[in-house]
Amino acid sequence: MKKIIKSEKLAPAVGPYSHAVRTGSLVFTSGQIPIDGEGNVVVGGIVEQTKQSLRNLGAVLEAGGLGPSDVVKTTVYMTDLSLFGKMNEVYARFFGDDPPARSTVGVAGLPKGVLVEIEAVASIPEGKY
Repeated sequence: MKKIIKSEKLAPAVGPYSHAVRTGSLVFTSGQIPIDGEGNVVVGGIVEQTKQSLRNLGAVLEAGGLGPSDVVKTTVYMTDLSLFGKMNEVYARFFGDDPPARSTVGVAGLPKGVLVEIEAVASIPEGKY
């Protein structure tokens, strides 16, 4: 059984995908890029774009009744790995002292020309649903 998760805080999906999908005790999010609720790219560098991508990820998790502490794995896609340190500082603040497993991948390009995209897999705590 799968359940579609949609956040009212985010711009509608711009393609044939869902903000997130729950199956069993896992929630898989789509990649979150730094766009605001109207679908506009956030102006600024990697720090501002990482903050917005993580705010969007937080909104998707919240729509599924979860939070950052429920995330078990993320994948971060970056167009410029020389900016990794700055992205990592913002990422570390979002996930705190108990961060999930993570892969970071350098890519040639991302939608709308953004610098970063972040997707996650979260685990629903036992007894929560």
